[in-house]
Amino acid sequence: MGRVVQAGGACATSVLSRAIARDLFQGEQLARVLTFVMVAMAAAPGFSPLVGGALDHFFGWRSAFVFVGIFAVVAASAFLAAFGETHHAPRAEFNSSTIAKNYWSLSTDRRFLVPAATVSLILGALFAMFSALPRVLIEGLDFTPMQLGLFFAGTVMIVFSAGIIATKIVPHLGLDRSICIGLALACVGGGMVLLFALFDGRFLPFLVGACVFLLGMGMVNPLCSAQALSPFGDRAGAASALLGFWQMLAAALGVSLAAVTARNPMIGLGLVLVLASTLASAIYQVRVKLN
Repeated sequence: MGRVVQAGGACATSVLSRAIARDLFQGEQLARVLTFVMVAMAAAPGFSPLVGGALDHFFGWRSAFVFVGIFAVVAASAFLAAFGETHHAPRAEFNSSTIAKNYWSLSTDRRFLVPAATVSLILGALFAMFSALPRVLIEGLDFTPMQLGLFFAGTVMIVFSAGIIATKIVPHLGLDRSICIGLALACVGGGMVLLFALFDGRFLPFLVGACVFLLGMGMVNPLCSAQALSPFGDRAGAASALLGFWQMLAAALGVSLAAVTARNPMIGLGLVLVLASTLASAIYQVRVKLN
């Protein structure tokens, strides 16, 4: 029961962080802010194995929950002190039919549908990678748990660098072209992981492919999220919630497919990366052609 409550709070804050960013920023500024929001979200699964392992080693497993509770109190206090309420539009009464109509109108609006589906597929592939890495590295390549934690932490730096690159090239290349470059990198990286899994199986070739995919993912994630949310300032909360739902649905599908498509976890991961990134690229081309 406690974990369910904790998960509800974590999901709510992840949705609201994007909606708050949309309340306060727009255009290129929104893309830049969302880059840091997405880096923070990527940092959670990247650094948590190291932090959790250290807490468990020195203080026992219960200390992780104490840490999360203290962190939440500090974060909430800091938010109230720095921001407070950011949504100043007239408030509507809670109405389930109105909410359903909002979600339907967003789901059928190409301005939201295409970038939201694109980034959801890419994030689904990312979560598939996170779920498969323990089997790939510990079972397949004899990594220690500490080495696995260091690998996760290293992915955060790649995602952070990709986000910074994305915000730098958008003013010069435009949003659509920048996203297409990120998608191309994700496709190439996924293909490299699959090829190396089939014909090589060593760590360094796998690392190269994984890094290329993460670089592309780190570019697509903030830019597509900003593109999906920007036109809907009056419905920022609903758009962010629906985007988060699609992303978690894609993550569940990606994790499941990576686990069942092949006995070799590296091959299963490579198949999911190729499938998700290729499908995301195909969907996004619909927007490029129509524009």
